Amino acid sequence: AEHLGDPKAVRAVGQANRHNPIAIIVPCHRCIAKSGELQGYFYGLEMKRQLLGLENPLSFAQQGSLF
Repeated sequence: AEHLGDPKAVRAVGQANRHNPIAIIVPCHRCIAKSGELQGYFYGLEMKRQLLGLENPLSFAQQGSLF
């Protein structure tokens, strides 16, 4: 929401991601909580973790988080 210019639009971003019919093409799995934690993915957090790990295996494996 912050990157879109409206930090208060968190719920709107969440709803848009929730209704994303092509999640593998529109990478909504890259949206994470402000704290850096993985939260809320339609296909489950384990799938989100796997997708993020495929995109950046060294960083994610070493840190266990994105930040």
